Amino acid sequence: MSFGVTELIIIAVIVLLLFGTTKLKSLGSDLGSAIKGFKSAMDEDEQPKLKADEPTSITEATSKSEAQHSEAKKES
Repeated sequence: MSFGVTELIIIAVIVLLLFGTTKLKSLGSDLGSAIKGFKSAMDEDEQPKLKADEPTSITEATSKSEAQHSEAKKES
């Protein structure tokens, strides 16, 4: 079952009559901003904050945590 051009035009006219141009315009802008937000969230997920493949020695890990801990104390 496929829709032809005439069926799609009829559906578009019915939707336009039901919702009106202002409602469709706001609906389109809301949908666009939702898609933009979703894409930016997906881009943030793709950039790993800590790479699990890279081995970290125990001394590096403890020195980093000690540095973060001392910075937290200074801010308090």
